[in-house]
Amino acid sequence: MLPAAASAGRDCRARLAAAGALALAALAPPGQAQVADPDPAVLDPVVVTATRRAGRSFDAPAAVDRIDGATIRNGQPQVNLSESLVRVPGIVTLNRQNYAQDLQVSMRGFGARAAFGVRGVRLYQDDIPATMPDGQGQTGSFSLLSADSIEVLRGPASVLYGNAAGGVISVQTEEGKLPPSLTAIAGAGSFGARTLGLKAGGRAGALGYVLAGSRFETTGYRYHSAAQRNLVNAKLTLAAGADTRITLVGSLQEQRKTQDPLGLTRAQWEADPRQADPAAAQFDTSKTIRQEQGGASIEQRLGRETTLRLTGYGGRRAIRQNLALAGSGETASGGIVDLDREFGGIGVRLTRAARIADRPLVLTVGADSDRQRERRLGFVNRDGAVGNLRRDEDDFVAGSDAYAQLEWSPLDALSLTAGIRYADVRFRSEDHYVTAANGDDSGRRDFSHVNPVLGAVWHLAPDVNAYASVGEGFETPTFAELAYRPNGPGLNFALAAATSRAAEAGLKIIAGRAHRINVAAFVIRTRDEIVIDTAAGGRTTFRNAGATRRNGVEAVWDGRWPLGFTSRLAWTYIAATFANEFRSGTPAVTVPAGARLPGVPASSAYGELAWAPGGAGGLQAAVEVTLVDRIFINDRNSDAAPRYAVVGARVGLEQRFAGLTLREFVRVDNLADRRYAGSVIVGDANGRSFEPAPGRNWSAGVTLISTF
Repeated sequence: MLPAAASAGRDCRARLAAAGALALAALAPPGQAQVADPDPAVLDPVVVTATRRAGRSFDAPAAVDRIDGATIRNGQPQVNLSESLVRVPGIVTLNRQNYAQDLQVSMRGFGARAAFGVRGVRLYQDDIPATMPDGQGQTGSFSLLSADSIEVLRGPASVLYGNAAGGVISVQTEEGKLPPSLTAIAGAGSFGARTLGLKAGGRAGALGYVLAGSRFETTGYRYHSAAQRNLVNAKLTLAAGADTRITLVGSLQEQRKTQDPLGLTRAQWEADPRQADPAAAQFDTSKTIRQEQGGASIEQRLGRETTLRLTGYGGRRAIRQNLALAGSGETASGGIVDLDREFGGIGVRLTRAARIADRPLVLTVGADSDRQRERRLGFVNRDGAVGNLRRDEDDFVAGSDAYAQLEWSPLDALSLTAGIRYADVRFRSEDHYVTAANGDDSGRRDFSHVNPVLGAVWHLAPDVNAYASVGEGFETPTFAELAYRPNGPGLNFALAAATSRAAEAGLKIIAGRAHRINVAAFVIRTRDEIVIDTAAGGRTTFRNAGATRRNGVEAVWDGRWPLGFTSRLAWTYIAATFANEFRSGTPAVTVPAGARLPGVPASSAYGELAWAPGGAGGLQAAVEVTLVDRIFINDRNSDAAPRYAVVGARVGLEQRFAGLTLREFVRVDNLADRRYAGSVIVGDANGRSFEPAPGRNWSAGVTLISTF
């Protein structure tokens, strides 16, 4: 790194750290402030991700946040998870403005290297995995129209979710309730954005139902970035008896020929951020997706203290993708990918409440088995047309896990949590494209690990909790990361899994029944970190790079103030660095110890000041500020997307009539029309690393709710 760049980085971190500290101090609640009592659920929500059973987030030995459905839909287009997750510290969710590659999601530095989709972070919807057994997931199938909540779990507690659990994002669909209702939404925005949605929900006796469908389309901020996405999801709940509850869920995601504008070089970005790389037009880079998934769970009470839960799911994901290369060589894998994947799994969990030494105890034991089978074909890309076959293989992944968790309160002021999970993940590939120049690349690779976690909560006062936790997790390569060897054809079965040890300590405060303050500090050490080795011509190879360090602090402050004002501040600082020197790339170059992990901003912050005075018209208004430090584009830290700060504002109204509720909103993002790169593609050897964010842009929408 150049000395000037290093100095600028230290200055930026110092300024952001100081700003975060000053903001926390400024928001400190006055001792005698007179405010209305807020809804307790807002400051102390019930969450399930931390312990796999419902409990107060305030009492969890972990950093966990819950975003409710009202916040998800308040003045938002309801298109991307990034709209809501920006509110949560410790997680960076960057909108690539590229619906062919999904959002870029990282949590405490895990997952930042993903060129597409989400890896390193476990995704769930209605307790069913949206992350495949190999650790690769997608956020595009989540329906925000019918979401009841989003829970975000960081830190050691997440290792109990198994492979690639650098953190957990869990989306819960709302349940049908009385009175029955019908909701219609319509929206529009910059760059030809349009949204339409319809949702029906209610109850009929013991049956609750929610059915939602939505459509989003855009011509795209950048050229060659048009997209259409259709989502349908349904949830049925049945109280089959006093002790039996059955839940059925299903979803459909469909995207037809979503265009991919590719990343830009720095010169291209500075010349025209809206352009697409010429290779996008030449090879018609795009992706078509169709995913269908369904699941069922049965929850049975076995007496007053024991509950048994059985879950099963299955689905299919089909993808046709045009890459930015021809892939015509005999040992190449083609420039058009045709993927047909089937997946499914079952899980069982038993929870029992008891007492030891006359103190309350809860024991949870369970097991999960997940399978993934895909047929992968590769064809030559003849300027967007399908050419000759270059890849033909069947890939299999199987995961088998068992876990146990114990929660015990030996003292009124002390709660302990201990857990362990054994995870076994097995990869196998059967190569059917075998020629004289391209040998049989079949093979298999197995990974297994024991993940322990221990946590404690000290109840220092009724409204003050301190906690600490430690844990160890692991992260296998995904099949996308195993896909290519650094030299020659065949899968990269030499790639090892990464293992991490993490420790976290935190403080949770509810002050004056109007303010919630959470602060957490963490230390993470990772061995065999998986990093990008080479990335060119649509092929990315990976290698293990020794050890990394992630040290950081997170803070979040929610406040209620007089006259209808509320505020939120979320701030993160993380020093994510390589602990040792290593060499990678072709030709190989040295990455020095102390280099920062690419894709991970050292600091990020979100602030919101909202006003809802009440009264006729249901006026709501808010100003939002997002700050993100610079983001390095590769392991060598040779260049970076500059730091940025953007401001947005929204205004909403609400009118109520007999059986009808009408809501309208208008929002403007990037009010100052700032030019910045919203995300980066890590390690792209062509230098196409920058993904520009739009300048000033607007969106507006209307919601009509009819109750019967």
